[in-house]
Amino acid sequence: MTGPAELLADFSTATLHEAGATPLPPQVRPLDSSWRVCGPAFTVDLAPGHNIWLHRAVYAAMPRDVLVTATGGAYEHGYWGDILTRAAVGRELGGLIIDGSVRDSADLLQLGFPVFARGLCVRGTGKDASAGGLGMPITVGSVTVRPGDIVIGDADGTVVVSPAQIGQVAERAKLRERAEKTIRTRISAGESTLDLYGLR
Repeated sequence: MTGPAELLADFSTATLHEAGATPLPPQVRPLDSSWRVCGPAFTVDLAPGHNIWLHRAVYAAMPRDVLVTATGGAYEHGYWGDILTRAAVGRELGGLIIDGSVRDSADLLQLGFPVFARGLCVRGTGKDASAGGLGMPITVGSVTVRPGDIVIGDADGTVVVSPAQIGQVAERAKLRERAEKTIRTRISAGESTLDLYGLR
């Protein structure tokens, strides 16, 4: 991995959130808990129940981009499946984060392309392109995600960091990891969390 995202690549989403990253809705989770994404957001705005802009996004995005997708709150459609996954793998994209559902889960798990979604739904989609688009600010839950923001996802969830905050968040994350390493050592030596955190 090259570019600004590599400064954040080794940190967990929990650490990054505590360091200033903004969490996306906790319902958006990886299909496989071992999957991780970290890369620039390529934003996709879908008309509810339609996925034509995802097809277009696969070929407009750059390698290692992560497709971050809003569905207008229409979660109960399978916007993404094995066909789009195979296309995304061929394009060397970094992953998919979608505020909606996907399908063909067995194939997605076998292909290993990181997909973060609200859930699974067999209901199909239409191809209306009169609404939606690519490369614009989108709203995921209550969070605005902009093109080029860095998105990170792991088993605990997903977070977003604006390019202007990357250095600051990375430094805070390093400091937090060092502090927690010390705390783990002191717990192993017999100290209590009540004392360590001043909770008595």
